[in-house]
Amino acid sequence: MAQQFLPITLISRGDQVTNCRYYPAKSSKLGVILVGGITGGFDSPAKTLYPKLALKLSSEGIAALMVQFHFPTDLEESVHDVLAGAKFLESEGISALGLVGHSFGGAVVIQAGTKVNSVRTVVTLSTQGLGADVVPDLASHASILLIHGAKDHTLSPRNSRLVYGLAEGHKKIIILKRNGHWLEESADEVFSTVYRWLIKELHRNG
Repeated sequence: MAQQFLPITLISRGDQVTNCRYYPAKSSKLGVILVGGITGGFDSPAKTLYPKLALKLSSEGIAALMVQFHFPTDLEESVHDVLAGAKFLESEGISALGLVGHSFGGAVVIQAGTKVNSVRTVVTLSTQGLGADVVPDLASHASILLIHGAKDHTLSPRNSRLVYGLAEGHKKIIILKRNGHWLEESADEVFSTVYRWLIKELHRNG
């Protein structure tokens, strides 16, 4: 668990630079991309979910890439950031991907997931509904897990319920009763749930 990330920069669209944190896994064919919301940076829901998850996955042979949006309020540009991350991981030999996104990032990973055939599962945390209406297009190649807090006053859990209703194929939704937008109240549960889901779905479909 002592492995540290490698800072890398990728070209997103045009000459836009996207900063990333790469947690490599030797000889891995499996990978996960993690993105935050409109606050930008390398923000993480559920306290330290993303760095904790990235370290755990990479120590078990699954590469992880935290992607920072270069324009974190623009959905289309942010999708291209994730696509750049997917292209990078594929160049590293990754053939099966999981995408994880929080808040605004939930819609980003849903859209990106419809554009990359190597994506095997998508996980959204407190997702927004805007831009997530393409979720039925995931069904041909990817599953989806939606987690939302019942006390989220930033983005209502209705958003996740709506996306779940639209989704086809293998899907699951979890509404956490005590949790707000950042899912801090059940951080350990969120970690274990997301970790187990990613392991199961990537190995099942990888």
